[in-house]
Amino acid sequence: MTDRRRTAFLSRTFTATATGACLVAGCGVVPGGSGGSGDTITVMTFAPQDTKATNMPGMPGMAKAYEAWVNAKGGINGHRLRVLTCNEKNTTNGAADCARKAIAEKAVAVVGSYSQHGRAFMAPLEGEGIPFIGGYGVSSEEFQSTLSYPVNGGQPVLLAGAGHQLGRACSQVALVRPDTLAGDSMPVLLNAGLKANKMPEASDIRAAEDSGDYLPQAREALADPSGGKEKRCVTAVLGERTETFFDAFRRADDKHRNPQISSVLGSVSQALVDRTGGKESPFEGAYLTSWYPVSGDPLWQPMRKVISEYAFGDDAVDPDDSGTQTTWIAYTVLSETLKRFKSGEDITGRKVARMLNQSEPVQTGGLTPDLSWRYKDMRAVAGFPRIVNGRVTFQVVQAGRLVAQQGEQSMDMTQTLEQAPRTA
Repeated sequence: MTDRRRTAFLSRTFTATATGACLVAGCGVVPGGSGGSGDTITVMTFAPQDTKATNMPGMPGMAKAYEAWVNAKGGINGHRLRVLTCNEKNTTNGAADCARKAIAEKAVAVVGSYSQHGRAFMAPLEGEGIPFIGGYGVSSEEFQSTLSYPVNGGQPVLLAGAGHQLGRACSQVALVRPDTLAGDSMPVLLNAGLKANKMPEASDIRAAEDSGDYLPQAREALADPSGGKEKRCVTAVLGERTETFFDAFRRADDKHRNPQISSVLGSVSQALVDRTGGKESPFEGAYLTSWYPVSGDPLWQPMRKVISEYAFGDDAVDPDDSGTQTTWIAYTVLSETLKRFKSGEDITGRKVARMLNQSEPVQTGGLTPDLSWRYKDMRAVAGFPRIVNGRVTFQVVQAGRLVAQQGEQSMDMTQTLEQAPRTA
């Protein structure tokens, strides 16, 4: 073999080997390039998992199911979707780590995620121009950052809605909430809804978010200075620990006063009602406030079909769960936004944010009002200017199912919140 032929042979061998290695490794995104380079768009979904407080495994689970479904259809606007997931761990460091991972992997957006630690994840994302689409709404930064695009009104509208719901049924209200930075705004928001119904402020009862014993808080919530002359209501918003609180509450109610109990979606769910007895559940008759239509509404059928076909082995992906539902809506927004780019156009986080800032409203199949984050769509809610969807629905646990509350239509709580004191 001549030197020239040997050189050509070695060159072809090196090229083939390198190409094969790249295919095995999955070189869809060029290091240092945008998450939309080539044919692949990279995004991330993060949420806490396996912690002692609130866990949201259905959110990354729904994101991976959406990825499989979209790619089976050929991707979005000619691009394959690559979904990264991250355990936020319910800690500041965990939230920051997930944001840094999104940056390192060249994600063009963080989509359908959950974290109470808004400062920890928003600052890194803002520095790289990465939009945060459809967070769960438990941190104030989600409604303040110009790179946040919420699909619901978060805890603010749920709590204002709960105040409205309880204001029509009670004379006195006790709120049991976490003794955290996120929990500190809850009384103000609940009281805004109560005030709209000319009700006195709720008793504010703080509790450790990860406590295993809520008996002292239960006894405080049951205390009745009126001597039984007024209708009492108790609402608990403690995430996964809400069940633990109400267990202590039942044990503490030795005089069978049976006050009206209530919560918000995310702290109480259909899965929790099922797990605690269905029709015999202690949550039977409880009032609940949600952002979305009841889970039995036909509007959820497309999501349920995707879950049944692409997440059938993942029990964490519950179609009745508000976290799963929020992630589905957030990815719907992402998909509809990406479809507005020109075919073959390179996509970056800054371009996605610009599209969201300037585009006409995005439709979500009726699950929310049409969503738009243009400047003219912002509302004058003190501390929460990014709320563009203030709608809530009112539900009740009836015969073991979460159903629409009779006589209560969905309601936009934005005006109520505009009149509330600043909380963030």
